[in-house]
Amino acid sequence: MTRVGIPRALLYYQYYPMWKTFFDGLGANIIVSSPTSKKALAAGAARVVAETCLPVKAFCGHVLELRDMRCDYVFVPSIRSIDTSAYNCSKFLGLPDIVKAVIPDCPPVIEPDIDINKGKKELFTSIYATARKFTWNPLRVKEAAEAAWQVHENYQRLLRFGKMALPEALEAITGDSQRGPHDSKEARPSTEFNATVAVIGHPYMVYDSYINHKLIERLQNLGVRALTAEMATTEELDAGIQRLIGKAYWTYEDEITGAGGHYLASDVDGVISITAFGCGPDSVMIDVIQRSSKKGDGKPFMSLTIDEHTAEAGLVTRLEAFTDMLRRRKRRLAAVN
Repeated sequence: MTRVGIPRALLYYQYYPMWKTFFDGLGANIIVSSPTSKKALAAGAARVVAETCLPVKAFCGHVLELRDMRCDYVFVPSIRSIDTSAYNCSKFLGLPDIVKAVIPDCPPVIEPDIDINKGKKELFTSIYATARKFTWNPLRVKEAAEAAWQVHENYQRLLRFGKMALPEALEAITGDSQRGPHDSKEARPSTEFNATVAVIGHPYMVYDSYINHKLIERLQNLGVRALTAEMATTEELDAGIQRLIGKAYWTYEDEITGAGGHYLASDVDGVISITAFGCGPDSVMIDVIQRSSKKGDGKPFMSLTIDEHTAEAGLVTRLEAFTDMLRRRKRRLAAVN
C-alpha cells in the first residue's frame, strides 16, 4: 500500500480530517509526523535561511522526519486562495517549491494547486490530478472527495457549534491522538476557571504546544478559560472582519482579524494574540486589532510574537502578569457596579 506522509504542521490543523479521508478513500496508507519537538525544529531551521518564519522551519523538520520514515510521497499542497478575491501568504503559495529546494532527497511531493479564484473546473482538475497517483477510476475519486468534504463539514460543526477545542475535535473525528510527549495528561477542569481570554492566531501557532510553550495549558493552569477562532461561528467571524476592516484581504484572515473583531465585542475578559516573528500579513492584522482594543472602555490586549529563540520563562512571566491584571480589573469593575 502506498504510504503518503502528512506533516503535522501549518494547515494540518484545519484540514487533516479531510486529507486523511480523501487518501483513505483512494487506498493510501497515511503516515503523520510526530508532534513538533526540539529535534524537528532544529533540523528544519538548519535547512532554510534565518529569515524564514518559524512555522515553515517547523514544517521542514516534519518533512525530514517523513523522509526518514520512508514514505512514498509527501503531501504538500499549494493553497493560494479559498475565498474569492483573498489570497494566501506567499509561504503557502511556494511551500512545495521550498520543500523540494531545501530537502532535495525528500520523497516525491504531491502538490495540488488550490485557488478558488480560478473556478471550480480548475479545482476539480487539481483534485483528479492528485488522485491519479492512486487510481484512474473517476467514480472512486468522486466518492473519496465527497466523503472528505462531508468529514470536513462535520469537523467544522464540532468546532463551531460543539465549542470543542481543536485537538479534542481532531481526536474525536479521526481517532488519532494529538498529544505530544511534552503535553500534560489532564487539563484543568472548567469549573475552576475565574477568567476568560480569547487566544487569536493561526491554529499552527495556537495548537502547536512545543512552539508556543504550552500556551493553552498554561492559561488553564492559571484558572483562565481560553476561547479560540475555531469556537466562533462563520457568521461571527465574518461580522468581526466587517467590524474592523470591511472585507477580507488575506486567506485565513478570519482566524485573526475576524476572531479579534468578534471577541473584542464580546464579554471575554481579555484578548491574547500569538503570531510568528517576521510574518508580514499577521503583523498588519494584529496592529488593526490592537488599535481597536484601545477604543471605548478598552479591552485588555496582549500580543505575543514567537520565534525559535523565545524563552519559555519570559512567556510564562508575561502570561502570569496579564492574568493577574485581568483579575484585578474584574474586581475593580465589580466594585464599581
